[in-house]
Amino acid sequence: MPARPGEPTDTAAAPPASEDGLDRLAATVARLRRQVDEAQAAAGGRALIDMARGVLVERLHCGPHAAGRQLDALADSAGVSLLELAADIVNQTAQDELSEIADTLPAAPGSRAPAPEATRLRTAESGVLAAQDTQAVAESLLQYALAPLDATAVAVWAAAPDGSLRLAGSAGFPEAEAGRWHYVPPSVATFARRALNDRRTLWARTLAETRLPSIGGRATQEAGRVAVPAGTGGRLLGVLEISWPGPLTPQSPQIERQVEALAELCAHTLDGHQPTAAAPLSPLAELVEGLWDPAMVLRPVLDADGTLSDFRIHHLNSHVADLAGRQRSSLSGSSLLEAYPMTVQSGGVFEKLEHVYATGEPFRARRMATTTLVDQVPLTTYARVSITRHGDEVLLTWRADDEATRLADLLQHAQRLGRIGGFEENLRSGEIIWNSQLFDLCGLLPTDPPIPVTQLPQHTHPDDAATIGRFLRTLLHHRRPASTAFRMQRPDGSARYIRVVAEPVLGEDDELTAVRGAYQDVSSQHWTEVALAATRDQLAHSERQAAEQNRLTLQLQHAIMPPTTGPIHTLGLHVAVRYRPAEKDHMVGGDWYDIVTLPSKQVMLSVGDIAGHGIEAATSMVVLRNALRGLAATGAGPGPLLGWLNTVAHFLTDNVTATAVVALYDPATRVLRWARAGHLPPVLVRQGQAQALPMVKGILLGAVGEARYQEGEVQLEPDDTLLIYTDGLIEQRDRSVQSSLDLLVAAAQRSASTLDDRLDYLLTHSSADTDDDTCVIGVQLAPDPLP
Repeated sequence: MPARPGEPTDTAAAPPASEDGLDRLAATVARLRRQVDEAQAAAGGRALIDMARGVLVERLHCGPHAAGRQLDALADSAGVSLLELAADIVNQTAQDELSEIADTLPAAPGSRAPAPEATRLRTAESGVLAAQDTQAVAESLLQYALAPLDATAVAVWAAAPDGSLRLAGSAGFPEAEAGRWHYVPPSVATFARRALNDRRTLWARTLAETRLPSIGGRATQEAGRVAVPAGTGGRLLGVLEISWPGPLTPQSPQIERQVEALAELCAHTLDGHQPTAAAPLSPLAELVEGLWDPAMVLRPVLDADGTLSDFRIHHLNSHVADLAGRQRSSLSGSSLLEAYPMTVQSGGVFEKLEHVYATGEPFRARRMATTTLVDQVPLTTYARVSITRHGDEVLLTWRADDEATRLADLLQHAQRLGRIGGFEENLRSGEIIWNSQLFDLCGLLPTDPPIPVTQLPQHTHPDDAATIGRFLRTLLHHRRPASTAFRMQRPDGSARYIRVVAEPVLGEDDELTAVRGAYQDVSSQHWTEVALAATRDQLAHSERQAAEQNRLTLQLQHAIMPPTTGPIHTLGLHVAVRYRPAEKDHMVGGDWYDIVTLPSKQVMLSVGDIAGHGIEAATSMVVLRNALRGLAATGAGPGPLLGWLNTVAHFLTDNVTATAVVALYDPATRVLRWARAGHLPPVLVRQGQAQALPMVKGILLGAVGEARYQEGEVQLEPDDTLLIYTDGLIEQRDRSVQSSLDLLVAAAQRSASTLDDRLDYLLTHSSADTDDDTCVIGVQLAPDPLP
C-alpha cells in the first residue's frame, strides 16, 4: 500500500501520534491477548452447554439426555452452533430473573401508569419485533414506552450514505407535517443531524433553545426534545427523536438509559440486512478490481460490547503496491492497525474510516499527508483519498499525488480561471487533441468532433473572415507563430470574442507536421473595452459641453455685473462696490448688486443671491435684478418691493429661490429704510464701532406665493459707513453663520482711510472657504451731506 491518508497539510513532516492513537495501539495489543484467552477458554464452552441443558431440564421437566437431544434439535433448526444457542438460553434466563426483580421496583417518575420500567421495555420490544415496518415501530414505541413518560410524538430518522436523512417512521405528528419532512438534504442542519454528527444523545429543554429546525413546526418550538443516535455493531444507522408537550425537565438516569435502549431497538429495524457467512470474495471486492486507482475493502472488527476497535483488510485490488515490499496476499485478512499502525495518528485515516463507518457520510480529500513505516522508519507522502461505506464494508481508494499530478492540476485550474483551452493538431494523421475547457469554450459537447484549424473560417463571423485568413496564412504557409482575435459562431447561434495563439511544429525535414496552441475567451474584456471607449467619448463630450456652458455663463455674468466698479458719488453718498466671481468656472453663481437713483430722488441699494450655480442661476439673476429695477420705479418702499419680487420669483420663474436686501436712502431726511428676504443684515460702522443692524423678518424669495416683509430704518450720520454684502464674503463650512458674522463685524471696525480701502481689506481678509461669488456694497455719508 503506497501511503495511508492523514489530515491535509502543506508540510512534509508527519504529525506525531496522539494519545488517542497510542490508546488504539494498546487496545490492539490487548485485543490480541484477549483472543489468546478466548482460545484457552474454548474448552470451558462445555460448561456453558451443560448449564443450558440444565435450564431445559427445569423448563421442560425432562431428563438430561432428553434435554441434550432437544438442545441439538433447536440448534439445527435455528442454524446456529450449539455453543451460541447455549449462550442465548443462559442469557435469556438471566434477563428473565432481572425482569422479575425489576417488576418489584416503583414506576418511573412522571409515568401515568404504574407499569414498571422493565415491563414497558419488554412490551415495547415485543411490539417492535412484531412490527411490519418502521412506521409501525414508531407507533409501538410511542404507545408502549414513551406515552407513559408523557411524550407526545416520536420520529425515526434513517441516515443515508450521502449524508441525507429520511423520515422512516413517525407517530404523534400531523400527517401533513410528516410529509413535509420526509427528506432532509445533506446540507440542512437539523436537531437530529446534530445528534448524528456529534454521535451522542442531545437533550433540549425546548426546541427553540437549540435554534435548529425539526419536524413539528412552530407549534412545537416550546416543546422538549431529545435526539438519540441509533446504531448497532459500531454503525450509526439513524436517529430516534422524541417530543414532549412542554419544556423538558431534567430526567433521571433510569429514563436516560431507557431512551437509549429504545434507540438501540430502532437501530435493529433500520438495519436493512443481517450479516451472513462471508463469501470468499464480496461483490464490492469484485467491483474494485475494475478501478484504476489502488483500492482496499475493509470490514469492521467489533469488541464484545459492539464498539469498533479495528478494521480487517478483506481485499486489495491489483493496483496496490505496498511501500514496505509486502505481498498483497500477506496483507489480505490482516488487521489494519497491525499492518499500518501509523494510521492511528491524530486526524489520520483510521479516524476518518471510523467516522465514515459510523455515519455513512463519504470522505474525500484532494491532498493529504500519509505516513507509512518502511523498515521502522516513517515515510510521508501525499495522496488523494476517498472513503465510502457500502453496507458492512468500507472502501478506501487513493492516488499518489506526485509532482506531475500537482502541475497538471495547477495548469487545469489556471486554464479554467483564464477561460483558456489548449489544442494540438497532427496535420499528417488528422488527430486533434482538445482539453475539456476548449469544448465548453466553443459550445461543443465532449462527444462532438474538434474543429480543425483549417475549418476556422466556417465558424467565424463574416466580418472577421479576412482576419482569420491572415492568421492561417502566417501559421500554415509562412510557418510562423501567429495570434489574432475574432468572433466565433457557436452552434447555439451566439458569438464569442476569441483570441487564438498557435505555433507550427516542424519535423526533421523542416516539414510542417503539427500545430499547437490555445484559445481564450476574451468576450468580457472586449465588451469592457467597448464600454470604456464609449464612456470616454461621453465624458469628453460632457466636458466640452460643461466648459462651453461655463464660458457662456461667465460672459453673461460679466456683461451684467462687471467684477469691479469705480466710486459713485450721488446725493451726498459715496458708494463703492466690489464683486468677486467664483474661483472655479463651474461654481459661477447668481449673486447681484444694483445702485439706482430713482425719480423720487431716492437711492435704491440692492444685493441678492440666487440659489444654485451655472447658466440657470445667472439667467435667473438677470430676471430678478431687472424686475426689481422696474418695480422700484413705482416709488414703493423696500417691504412692498420684496413682496412683489417674491411673486415674480414664485410664479414667473422656473422654481427660482433667492435671498436679497433692498434699501432706500432719502437724502432729505438722511433716513435709510431697508428690508431683507432671508439675507444677512447690513453692518453699520459709526465712530469706529461696527454692529449688524437689528434683524427684521422676511422669508427668502420664491418659497411661498405670498409673503410680507418687515422694514427697518436707520438715521445715518456724517461719516457713517453701511456695508451690504452676500454670504460669499463670510460663509465657512465649519462655522455657524452667527460666528462668521461676528468675524465680519470685528474686521469692519478696523480703521481705513477711504471706503475703497475698507472694502479691499474685507475681501483680502475674508475667511470664507466656499469659493462662492461675493458682492459688497459700501455706502458712506459725506461729512457735509446735502440738506
